[in-house]
Amino acid sequence: MAVPKKKTSVSRKGMRHAGQHHKLSAKTVGRDATTGDYVLPHRVNPATGMYKGVKIFTSRAEKLALKAEAEAKPE
Repeated sequence: MAVPKKKTSVSRKGMRHAGQHHKLSAKTVGRDATTGDYVLPHRVNPATGMYKGVKIFTSRAEKLALKAEAEAKPE
């Protein structure tokens, strides 16, 4: 039976165990049904402000378009 000659130090044991937490893993990416953009799951699409077909917030591009439209149309 193989027996280690010296005791494994806490530092060396920690380095051996730490390698499993630092591995690179591929992110799961889905496609947005309305725009076809790549989005992370369970997150709001930043381009459209939509999540599961519901409008969560107004995107920056929409705000700029509304502002330009308001300035161009004098009353």
